[in-house]
Amino acid sequence: MSRFSQPLVLGSRGSALALRQSEQIAARLGAMTPGREVRIEVIRTTGDTALDAPLAQIGGKGAFTKEIEDALLDGRIDLAVHSLKDLPTTLPDGLSLAAIPRRETPHDALICARWPSLEAIPSGGVIGSSSLRRKALLTAHRPDLRVVDLRGNIDTRLGKVARGDVDGAILACAGLERLGRAGAVTERLAPEVMLSAPAQGALGIEVRADDAELQEEVAMLTCAASAAEVRAERACLAELEGGCQLPLGALARAREDGAMHIQACLCHPDGSSMLRHALEGSMGEPEALGQALGAGLIEQGARELVASLR
Repeated sequence: MSRFSQPLVLGSRGSALALRQSEQIAARLGAMTPGREVRIEVIRTTGDTALDAPLAQIGGKGAFTKEIEDALLDGRIDLAVHSLKDLPTTLPDGLSLAAIPRRETPHDALICARWPSLEAIPSGGVIGSSSLRRKALLTAHRPDLRVVDLRGNIDTRLGKVARGDVDGAILACAGLERLGRAGAVTERLAPEVMLSAPAQGALGIEVRADDAELQEEVAMLTCAASAAEVRAERACLAELEGGCQLPLGALARAREDGAMHIQACLCHPDGSSMLRHALEGSMGEPEALGQALGAGLIEQGARELVASLR
């Protein structure tokens, strides 16, 4: 019997957003082979259970992926769907990033119940975010605001804003859009203020490296332009040897003529210093472009800044 006629087991975190993303991919895979079952297996990760600790203390980005990758390596699941910004740039031996579907909006959004924009929030206002990058960039732009840690799923964070526990929160546009909560956005923040995380808004489908048949099938879900953008951004992150402790923003945008613009900023967590660099290059060589962008930041002193964060 063909492998394509066998049920596929897709590993996913249990949050509403993760399940929505996994359901979308499961539906697309099922449509490619009508009649085949694609079953979602919910796997709880460290990041889902340790909600009282900052992400940097519980493993950073890997906190949302390790248990799922272990299940993939053990053969308990056949593939996994990740928010790609949560996936470290170096994958465990035996695993492969098989597909990057079309990316959603990569930008960040302000959620605020009382004021119409970030600039309108009065001095002393309290903004919630669990991201070191968002905290650093917000502090650099509005040092008069106070930034506090804000964990939990999207509804939990929206609820804290609505109750007035915080004056506002910074969330990813893509997650809000996927859950049908785009109406909660007060302001889409410009990249000049809040440059998004590498691969923000993109999904990554991970499979075992030795499963060539499934890799070939899953690869059909890839969007070439989105994949190029994400590969460039992740290459920049890798060039800086960055992880959860690195307040790095990186955003690439592919154009119809095959060119690609990429920009990045690296900020000290307290907002006291920031490095910025931008390049134009070919969409056909995304890793080289991302590496060059990272090298440009290194020339400005990124190595010293990164070392000071360790």
